[in-house]
Amino acid sequence: MAMILDGKAVAKSIEASLTERVAKIIQKGGVQPILATILVGNDPASETYVKMKGNACRRVGMDSRRIDLPQATTTRELLNIIAQLNNDTAVAGILLQHPVPDHIDERACFDAIALRKDVDGVTCWGFGRMAMGEPAFGSATPAGIMTLLDHYQVALEGKQAVVVGRSPILGKPMAMMLLNRNATVTICHSRTQGLADIVRRADIVVGAVGKPQFIKGDWVKPGAVVVDAGFHPGNVGDIDLPAIVDNCAAYTPVPGGVGPMTISTLISQTVAAAE
Repeated sequence: MAMILDGKAVAKSIEASLTERVAKIIQKGGVQPILATILVGNDPASETYVKMKGNACRRVGMDSRRIDLPQATTTRELLNIIAQLNNDTAVAGILLQHPVPDHIDERACFDAIALRKDVDGVTCWGFGRMAMGEPAFGSATPAGIMTLLDHYQVALEGKQAVVVGRSPILGKPMAMMLLNRNATVTICHSRTQGLADIVRRADIVVGAVGKPQFIKGDWVKPGAVVVDAGFHPGNVGDIDLPAIVDNCAAYTPVPGGVGPMTISTLISQTVAAAE
């Protein structure tokens, strides 16, 4: 029977240790660490995610400063807000909720976040340092996946890993993190030719393509470890999980797998930034 990689349970145990660390920070400095979250526009999903992150801050004893900006906010206005937060010594970490409205240069705004406050791991500088094995905060979702795999002692060294997806804050950093742990990594995407055959060779499959149940059950070889980083209406991910649970060695459920680890990692990295 396949092992369930229970992100919800792991995240809960991590939060317990974070509560102790936050208490020590407050005792030492007399102030609560603050995670500043920026939400531009009124996307319902983004609204939910920001609320969940604020709740997670409060659970571990941190403070959350939420900055809501109108849909019409310009790139320059957003850059000014980020600059103010970079210079605010009370703010330990900065989160710019993705996606921002199309008229905003999201990459320019991500890269304006100071490296020491890039707790969501979205800057080019942070990505480059992580890829080179230098200290940096990793992109929250792939870093959370790595924590989950480590918790369940999933072997990575020498394994064939396939990452389906190439986004700058999920697929690409996921591949680099696995490569840094001595996995042999293939990065694929929705336009990859012969994708099913490539996935079938994988010991570890990471679905990060952003399309519901895009990866079919018969693409996954028996005994593989399956990580589904997608979440779509109807509580489905990027992988057809019901079709693989009887054959794979381990899998992340949707929901309750990768999602809680993303938030847990964001909070963990904020605590580390405050420390």
